[in-house]
Amino acid sequence: MIEKDYKYTLADTKTIEKLVADGNVHINHMILPKGDCLPLHMSNSNVYMTVMRGVISLILDDQERRDYGVGNILNIPNNTKMNVSNTNDTVAEILVVKAPAPRG
Repeated sequence: MIEKDYKYTLADTKTIEKLVADGNVHINHMILPKGDCLPLHMSNSNVYMTVMRGVISLILDDQERRDYGVGNILNIPNNTKMNVSNTNDTVAEILVVKAPAPRG
């Protein structure tokens, strides 16, 4: 078999999982129920965030909060302060691609 098959969780509960972490790319999968959030952090690579379900609320650096729903792919530069949360009534799900893969 040439290909590698990576599985991700199908759920409605909070999930943060690293699916792929190699020298080329990191791919993370996250599920955030209503009111849940990720820890405040700095991006450690160029980030592509795809909203797969629901709506996420995003505050980058000192900008005001913006909400993004299904069908949005967001590009967030390296070294950006990220505040990611779900302030809406439905479960939110995102796929985060870091390219190039962060060092270290």
